[in-house]
Amino acid sequence: MSRFPLSRLSVAAATAATAVLLTAVPAAAHTEVEADKAQALAENVTVSFHAEAESDTSGIKEVRVVLPEGIAPADVTYGEGPEGWKFTAVKDGYRVGGKELRTGESAEYSVVVRQLPDADEVAFKTLQTYGDGHVDRWIELDQNGDNPAPTLKLKAAAPGAKPVAPSASVEESPASVDPTPATGASPSTSPQAADTAKDDDGGLSAAAWTGIGAGIVVAAAAVVLTVRRRGGAEG
Repeated sequence: MSRFPLSRLSVAAATAATAVLLTAVPAAAHTEVEADKAQALAENVTVSFHAEAESDTSGIKEVRVVLPEGIAPADVTYGEGPEGWKFTAVKDGYRVGGKELRTGESAEYSVVVRQLPDADEVAFKTLQTYGDGHVDRWIELDQNGDNPAPTLKLKAAAPGAKPVAPSASVEESPASVDPTPATGASPSTSPQAADTAKDDDGGLSAAAWTGIGAGIVVAAAAVVLTVRRRGGAEG
């Protein structure tokens, strides 16, 4: 009875094991995150991000991050980033951006988090915008997905560590509106609107005054006609 040589069996087993390992490895995240203190409830933690450029025609100009539960936008401050880029806190996270980077250049920046939440891991959903308007969406919580969000695994909290009081919420600033109309422009776009505005202010519209004038003329004519008829009858 023939048997496979031991070397062949070893090679076959190694090949099968390699195949299993390759299928079990999660998809590589093209936006990665790390921290100097990756521990639950750690305070004043510097969290660094590496957003890999994936466009051959345009550079990255903005990175938008939705913060995980337990981290308030007001508790995040800017650390370092590309020259000229600025940090803006928004209602559910923050934006970092500025002058478009060179094509193929990755965006590397850091933020300082007041305190990490009491969790096993935190995911930072990321939208990566290029100068031509293309957006890479690294937002999937499943690390085996095609577009996994950068996720930071945390060690257990240190003994005695407690959550700090939450900061005030951040509201997005509304778009500015110039209250001054352009020169020569009318505040109303139609005569009907203008008449309505006058009525609302307690005055009468031009149409109303015209109607009143016509009524007075008709009444005067009726009085004159009546007087004439009475004069003819008495004569």
